[in-house]
Amino acid sequence: MTGNDEYLSKSFPYNTDNVLSIEMNRLTHLIQEHTPKDGGFLLNIPGLYVGRISRPNIDNVKSFYSPSLGIVVQGSTLVSIGHEVYPNDKTHMHIIPIAIPITLRTIEASPSTPYLSIRLDLNPQKIAALIPKVYPTGLPGIQKRNINYSVDIDTNIVNAFSRLLQLLKNPNDIELLAPLIIDEILIRLLRSPIGKHVAEIGYLDSESQQITKAIFWLRENFAQPIKIATLAELSNMSVSAFHRHFKSLTNISPLQYQKALRLHEARHLMLSRQMDATTACHMVGYISNSQFSRDYSIFFENPPKRDIEKMKRMSEF
Repeated sequence: MTGNDEYLSKSFPYNTDNVLSIEMNRLTHLIQEHTPKDGGFLLNIPGLYVGRISRPNIDNVKSFYSPSLGIVVQGSTLVSIGHEVYPNDKTHMHIIPIAIPITLRTIEASPSTPYLSIRLDLNPQKIAALIPKVYPTGLPGIQKRNINYSVDIDTNIVNAFSRLLQLLKNPNDIELLAPLIIDEILIRLLRSPIGKHVAEIGYLDSESQQITKAIFWLRENFAQPIKIATLAELSNMSVSAFHRHFKSLTNISPLQYQKALRLHEARHLMLSRQMDATTACHMVGYISNSQFSRDYSIFFENPPKRDIEKMKRMSEF
């Protein structure tokens, strides 16, 4: 028995009432080991991220998520997607079914008890391969689609995340064992109350996947002028149907989506390559420097230079 396990067994005698508490505490300790400071960290298992924030955010934090499963083990945030706001704490798991820009505001966090989270990107091909096994008689019909799904926290999935993090201590195990644990997480998600919505991520003929084709084009060609007719054709929809379905799945219009992509990429270029705002502006497809500065200031709530200085200070915290 490890030191953490001994502590947990003494603090939470093992019975059916506190298994989740034991698993959440174990996962909390493991996430702390991989978050040496505030920020988000991509781990050595592809698509697996952990995050730490030590103080509530007065300002909104903009990010861009792929289809993913997220679990908060400590603290809480508010997640905004378009005009909708969702609470995010350790009572629920959250699934974002489509690549989308989001806004985060940390509500509950402190240096002694920081906000801690873990997130796994959901691979559509892996989900597609598992659908026939979980739904051998076919996928149930879906009446209403959302841009965010939540379900009660699952002890087994929390345990699986802990086992993924433990693999990082033995890198030779990652290649063989990580895919098995990730498949387990996906199977448990597919068998959960929101399983049919998770299945849509991998279901090629679904409306979600039709829109995903357009989103993939936008992500690969964000600097190019947008043609709604081309995106609609990629999605095998009429222009009006495409507009309607795109907004129902993302809560924003295709033009707003493209703008978010451009601004996130511009910020990335200025941070990672020390690029000036004018160069980044043109690299991401803007023609007008002044329009770029206005859009950037509204989106990130600071003009480019001030925002980049703020981001650098935060990374040094």
